Amino acid sequence: MEHIKLFSPATVANVSCGFDVLGFCLDSIGDEMVIKKTKEKGLKITKIVGFDLPFEIEKNVAGVSALALLEDAKPDCGFEIEIYKRIKPGSGIGSSSASAVGSVFGINELLGRPYNKLELTYFAMKGEALASQCEHADNIAPALFGGFTLVKSVAPLKVLQLPTPKNLFAVIIHPQIEIKTSEARAILPDAIPLKNAITQWSNVGSFVHALHTSDYDLLSQSLQDVVVEPYRSQLIPHYQNVKEAALKQGALGCGISGSGPSIFSLCHGEKVAQNVASAIKNIYSQTNIAFEIYVSRINTKGVNIL
Repeated sequence: MEHIKLFSPATVANVSCGFDVLGFCLDSIGDEMVIKKTKEKGLKITKIVGFDLPFEIEKNVAGVSALALLEDAKPDCGFEIEIYKRIKPGSGIGSSSASAVGSVFGINELLGRPYNKLELTYFAMKGEALASQCEHADNIAPALFGGFTLVKSVAPLKVLQLPTPKNLFAVIIHPQIEIKTSEARAILPDAIPLKNAITQWSNVGSFVHALHTSDYDLLSQSLQDVVVEPYRSQLIPHYQNVKEAALKQGALGCGISGSGPSIFSLCHGEKVAQNVASAIKNIYSQTNIAFEIYVSRINTKGVNIL
């Protein structure tokens, strides 16, 4: 292949109980990229559509990730990248990770797949660090592997693929406000009570077991966050109202997607998901805050060729 067109999906990180380790992949939201192989060595970003992002390689998440791969691969060719950005930066649904994942996945395909998904995760983390000032993979891993993932460790890098129960849907509301990841991290305490730590790791273990056994009741009981949500929810207007409405309509759980401002709800079945979406939409329709709502299956494939 001399060129490739791909879909790089949005993702939800943390998933309530799994701060910085859990994530899942969305199906109906994502960026598109076109990557072309060139005879001239080097890397160029030739087109960006959707949002005002830098063309300079060192300042663009997709560029930094791709450069990390190329410095290791040392191919006898170059690449041009076109970015069709559909995930708004700062949305909390993995905008930067979609850019990072798309560039390394596409180049790897054009080179004949010399790297596996774990190695691509490592390269993509270099770009993610540009956006969030630290290397983490809770959005990158589900975008590359698909479905639910757990990042066991970053050094050494180890990603666990988790099963996805059938008929599981996600509802995402994205209020059109900006919350910087750095600010959302700064609001968190340096230490937490032992009682809360015990509750949180109990929920993580239960959540993983619920995914393996398709136990929706246990899944619902596990989607509780006593560590991060009490602080970050203060940054998101009408968060508690959205959560109460989602749970009232039958959502398994509702929480902050990444560092916000997007809010996710996991639902058993599309009908429940549509009811949750309607209830949440009704709340934000009464405010002066613009918003977008998505209903999505869990994407078990991850980034893919179009």
